[in-house]
Amino acid sequence: MTNWTVTATDAARSPLNREYNAEMISRYRGRPAEDAEIDAYERDEQDDDVPVFLVASRDGEDAGCLGMRFLGAGVGELTRMFVRLPFRGQGAASALLAAMEDEALARGVTVLRLDTRADLVEARSLYAKRGFAEIERYNDAPYADHWFEKSLKRLTAAPPAAMS
Repeated sequence: MTNWTVTATDAARSPLNREYNAEMISRYRGRPAEDAEIDAYERDEQDDDVPVFLVASRDGEDAGCLGMRFLGAGVGELTRMFVRLPFRGQGAASALLAAMEDEALARGVTVLRLDTRADLVEARSLYAKRGFAEIERYNDAPYADHWFEKSLKRLTAAPPAAMS
């Protein structure tokens, strides 16, 4: 298992955000994204609504990111899950999800939701493996095709063994 370091940072300052945006545009359009398209998307999709942003790194190199916004009443929404191509399949995404679940619980979030597109097959598989269940649409995200949710539970110590 690869050792990952996961740290919090400012979403707007992370270069991973632009890479994420470029990949989402490219996959959606079936061709490489142009700088002007990425710039326009970033003007429209500002990162000030992503107050929790985690970055996974290994040996000082950033590998991936995951953000969370708050929907209210103990519900958080995951966004901007991205792992750079050379690091895929090595556990970075799982490390990010595990760290975000801990962060969510620490902030009083007990339910995580997310939406994703049909073409992001790897993401849908990852979420299912990590205990997310597909649910009905909960938002009006224009490019979303699938919605997921997971209830979080704090780990508690086992009760003491009975004395005989």
